[in-house]
Amino acid sequence: MLMQPRFAHADFDPDRTDRPAVALHLDFRDYATEVPTHQHHKGQLVLALHGAVTCQVANGWWMVPPNCGVWIPGGMAHSNRATANARLSFLFVEPKAAALPQQCCTLSISPMVREMIRHLADQTSDYETDGHTGRLVKVLLDELTLMPKEDFHLPVSGHPKIRQIAEALGANPGDRSTLTQWAARIAVGERSLARLMVQETGLTFGRWRQQLHLMIALRELADGAQVQRVSDLLGYESVTAFITMFKKALGQTPTRYFSTPERS
Repeated sequence: MLMQPRFAHADFDPDRTDRPAVALHLDFRDYATEVPTHQHHKGQLVLALHGAVTCQVANGWWMVPPNCGVWIPGGMAHSNRATANARLSFLFVEPKAAALPQQCCTLSISPMVREMIRHLADQTSDYETDGHTGRLVKVLLDELTLMPKEDFHLPVSGHPKIRQIAEALGANPGDRSTLTQWAARIAVGERSLARLMVQETGLTFGRWRQQLHLMIALRELADGAQVQRVSDLLGYESVTAFITMFKKALGQTPTRYFSTPERS
């Protein structure tokens, strides 16, 4: 008899405690990798310790490679998709407990902040606010507000023409059709499509597709895929061309990016 998958959000309700912040460890070998749309009063930081996770809200997808985190403000509906090898920490923060962004964003998480979140996840959710854990939480939230933002965001649109392109490239990211070819495929003028893409996403078609490729590459590499396989998946003519794109976007080759101590 097949067991029904366990959903990560169903095992822990962060809103049951009034503490300024609580944390939770999750190993996705124990859970379904798809976490359906849900929301909670507390804001949430999704931190990838290993593997990767994509968070989706109404206006975009946020990629969380190892040792980055995506911040989702409280009350915002979202869903998550983790790689099968993902190990995550969730930090839930009471609104107004820290001066954190009012919009979703991906943050680079320092080793110190990461370890404080991991330590908090090992504590009970009813800790004394004036005790050791309470003092650690104050420092953690202060440090979290200083973490720099990373550009791992793919803006999406509800416009049917843009959605059609997004769904097609999500299913077949190696499709190298030009803007002219896409315009013909979805029955819209090329200039109109170019304007619509910028209007709906803030990016040109070429820049938007490159960002999609970067997010897929990060997800696949974090899941253990070889660079050659990812290059082929994304339709690059050579591994060198793929590595050049990756290095231009992130400042490091894929091998170096995933072999730094902070990302192990």
